[in-house]
Amino acid sequence: MRVAVLDDYQGVAATYADWTGRLPEADVEFVRDHVADPDRLVELLRPFEVVVAMRERTPFPRAVLDRLPGLRLLVTTGMRNAAIDIEAARERGVVVCGTGSNPYGTAELTWALILGLARNLPAEDAEVRAGGWQLQVGHDLAGEILGVVGLGRLGTRVAAAGAAFGMDVAAWSPHLTPERAEAAGARLVAKDELFATAKVVTLHLVLAESTRGIVDGAVLRAMRRDAFLVNTSRGALIDQAALREALEEGRIAGAGLDVYDVEPLPADHWVRRAPRTLLTPHLGYVTGRGYRVFYGEVVEDIRAFLDGASLRVL
Repeated sequence: MRVAVLDDYQGVAATYADWTGRLPEADVEFVRDHVADPDRLVELLRPFEVVVAMRERTPFPRAVLDRLPGLRLLVTTGMRNAAIDIEAARERGVVVCGTGSNPYGTAELTWALILGLARNLPAEDAEVRAGGWQLQVGHDLAGEILGVVGLGRLGTRVAAAGAAFGMDVAAWSPHLTPERAEAAGARLVAKDELFATAKVVTLHLVLAESTRGIVDGAVLRAMRRDAFLVNTSRGALIDQAALREALEEGRIAGAGLDVYDVEPLPADHWVRRAPRTLLTPHLGYVTGRGYRVFYGEVVEDIRAFLDGASLRVL
């Protein structure tokens, strides 16, 4: 059986699981380059019966799945992947299953972005390396409002850290209740109030049609001019044209972004040149622990499939 492991950007997937010991009958190929073109992707994957997708880096719409008649198993890291057409896979008899995930990495990166923005760390680091000293006055977080949009597993961890920093934690999501907010150490507020009053707004919503573009021009115009927006969830939660305008016109103090509307970012993408930004290349889940969970459970999923055992089917 041939197995393709996609989007192994750092070339480390082979080191985070026992591929050979657990899958001695499998011929595993690790693909480092991202293949965005559907025709090239189909050509690459046609010989493989098993494909491993790292999160949503490579889409698998119906048009691609229909051209992979030999595909039997599609494993995604994590238990949710909006880039896979699950119904089309089922119709073709392709089993789609997932893995567990590390609950810490993305929440920790969120705070790296918040702190980096508040204390202007990229520019200060560059200034020291260039022989200079102290460029700007930083922003205090203690006593300020942290606005958490989406108080699920990740949002709850971010909220707890905000409380530890002495911030007043406010939260909103479409179905959040006062009781759930209180249990997470936050207070439920209306969406308009959160965006209008928070010093830091951090997004932790699942991307769906109801949440796509939920941070639009009106929302960004309502934010404080000294506020920061942080997104480690999905790029499409924010209206990109509105965000560009807000940054270029200085209507918010800055944005920390780990996710984008197109990934990997094209070389000429506007956000690479955007002012008042701290940018990371979708690193939320990219930690040693995260990869051990992802790839370790990918191997066990493939083993279970070969053995006819039960799988965590999406």
